[in-house]
Amino acid sequence: MFGRKGLETSLAIRRTALDLLARREHTRLELQRKLLQREAVSELLEIELDRLEEDGLLSNERFCEAYVHARHQRGYGPMRLRQELRERGVAEYLIDAILRDPAYDWSALARKTFCKRFPEGVAADPSERAKQLRFMQYRGFAGYEVD
Repeated sequence: MFGRKGLETSLAIRRTALDLLARREHTRLELQRKLLQREAVSELLEIELDRLEEDGLLSNERFCEAYVHARHQRGYGPMRLRQELRERGVAEYLIDAILRDPAYDWSALARKTFCKRFPEGVAADPSERAKQLRFMQYRGFAGYEVD
């Protein structure tokens, strides 16, 4: 779009933020980055982000819970999730709290993920076994035994 102006008012910033939040949960850092890409005035942006948090519309904790739940359902382990959440600006204490929730049985998920990808079981061949280990590490399960 030609001649598109940035987000120059509090109202414009809030409307755009609410539009983004209506689609999915965001962390404060994600929302800040997206609004800055849309040329939001940085002084107003911080004020609006604070207001959204105060109003309960923006929550890193809620994002973290939803994100871990969704990625757990897709077979991703705690090491990968920890890294992805850090990249999105979630505080370490929130990450720890969510990943330690007893609702998540990471060992069982590691076994399920391994068996789904390798129905033949643990490979006897060292190079194939290394391939299996790399897959599990990529998925975030380094250190979980699946034998």
